[in-house]
Amino acid sequence: MQVTDAVLARRSVRDFLPDPISNDTIAGLLSTASRAPSGGNLQPWRIWVVNGDTMADFRAHMADAAPSSTIEYDVYPPKLWDPYRTRRYTVGEQMYATIGIEREDKAGRLQQFARNMDFFGAPAAVFCFIDRNMGPPQWSDLGMFLQTFMLLAEEAGWQTCAQEAWSAAHEQVRSFTGAPEELMLFCGVAIGKANRDHPINSLEAERAPLDEFATFL
Repeated sequence: MQVTDAVLARRSVRDFLPDPISNDTIAGLLSTASRAPSGGNLQPWRIWVVNGDTMADFRAHMADAAPSSTIEYDVYPPKLWDPYRTRRYTVGEQMYATIGIEREDKAGRLQQFARNMDFFGAPAAVFCFIDRNMGPPQWSDLGMFLQTFMLLAEEAGWQTCAQEAWSAAHEQVRSFTGAPEELMLFCGVAIGKANRDHPINSLEAERAPLDEFATFL
């Protein structure tokens, strides 16, 4: 697979098949992804993997653990402005439309959102942490690492979903993983085989045309 093919094929998958993925496969993807750019070679990413029996234990832990009392960070800026606000709400409406959930169906929307906390049925996932003292450049490094990981997974025949929603469950995740307090949970990434028959996986989020975000001088 060419890099372009992987970029165009990658989707945020929200329904997975139970097909298992080995820890060796995940380890290979993570090791190769660590070649992602990193300013000063700080490599600020810290990863915990849940898979197999550990995933089953984690799901049981989530069912029993008290909800987090705080969130790690605001996923979006407050009072989001256009064009970003419109882009966010448009893709949300398009996603819910694929599974027939209307705007007024708040219970249905909450039920679908809750599937984040089950990794959408994926057999494995990684949790990505970063030191709280790191700044925006290191967060950029973290994003490049995650993108590299997801493209490598696509190349290898696995699909992913990066989930910032886990920032609202950081206390449950920390109590299970044992990650130290000086690390902030950024996201989880579900990994497995996409259920191609589920309509939610038909969504292809729109991207702005080049002339909206690029200026050639």
